[in-house]
Amino acid sequence: MEQTKVEETKPNNNKKKKIGFIILGIIIVIGAITLFFYLRYKTTHITTDDAYIDGRIHTIASRIKGTIKTVYVKDNQSVKKGDILIEIDPADYEVKVEEASSGVNAEKAKLTEVEARISVSQTQIPEFRAALETAKANLELQEANLKQAAKDSERAENLYKSETISKERYEKTMTAYTVALAQVKAAREQLKQAEKALETQKVVVKQVEASRTAQISAIREKEAKLNSAQLNFGYTKIFAPSDGYITKKSAELGNQVETGQPLMAVVPLDDIWVSANYKETQLEKVKPGQKVKIKVDTYSGKSFSGKVESIMSGTGAVFSLFPPENATGNYVKIVQRVPVKIVLDQNTDPEHILRIGMSVVPTILIE
Repeated sequence: MEQTKVEETKPNNNKKKKIGFIILGIIIVIGAITLFFYLRYKTTHITTDDAYIDGRIHTIASRIKGTIKTVYVKDNQSVKKGDILIEIDPADYEVKVEEASSGVNAEKAKLTEVEARISVSQTQIPEFRAALETAKANLELQEANLKQAAKDSERAENLYKSETISKERYEKTMTAYTVALAQVKAAREQLKQAEKALETQKVVVKQVEASRTAQISAIREKEAKLNSAQLNFGYTKIFAPSDGYITKKSAELGNQVETGQPLMAVVPLDDIWVSANYKETQLEKVKPGQKVKIKVDTYSGKSFSGKVESIMSGTGAVFSLFPPENATGNYVKIVQRVPVKIVLDQNTDPEHILRIGMSVVPTILIE
């Protein structure tokens, strides 16, 4: 009986061994297949958890000093480009615009006076030229009279010596010569005076024209001040630079603000992307244009899509505040990370539920 039981036990053990080997083989095959697909997945799906949503942040700051008169927005409010956000009390700046405008008008009035003087002085130049021509003509006439008087006096002297004419007539002739000589001198003096008057008038015209140039410069200076005042007046209203959402709002009614003081920020959620810091050993096959699947920690049940836009020209460490100096001290090799910019597909986030700074896990699909 005992021998029969031993013989029956041996086939059962052999059968169990065969089953064990079969199960082990199946496990090995399944493990090998799983390992194959896992390794294949790892080579075609490049992923990292060192990634976050990035985007543009428009910091809204005041360009002038003043008191906040009105705040038109609230925290996290959606705004459109050109919407008014804040108004600073414009009273002081309005006064400065009026003062500058009055200054411009006063200088323009002076310019009108100067131009009138230029017109009058230029009109007088032809009169002085006419007077000069008259003086020249008078001098020619007097010189002709002098020549005639000289001939008459010479003839009268000869006649008087020959006792042909009386002494009275001789004296009259000599007096006429003296008068003609004096008239020539007077005509020459008048000509000189006319020439000087013309030159003086030309100098006056130049001086007045120079004052016109100076006056135009004064007007431009006043206009520049007016433009500056108008700009500052325009800066009392602050508008949204783009579509987006209000965040980091610190502006409140009645607050005193300084030039350049940040008051809030506008975040355009339709222009966001993923900044993913991949290890340098993962980037061998990564290229711009490759598709990316994105999972966001906040929304575990959602998946977003995008594509690789660009790879940064250096590692993150190179552009840090204290870049590494591997040539000094002991060198320890560390795998570096290279930022990759991933842009979201146009319709992947229609409700704009993603927010800047959210942690994400992007997976680049390598073809």
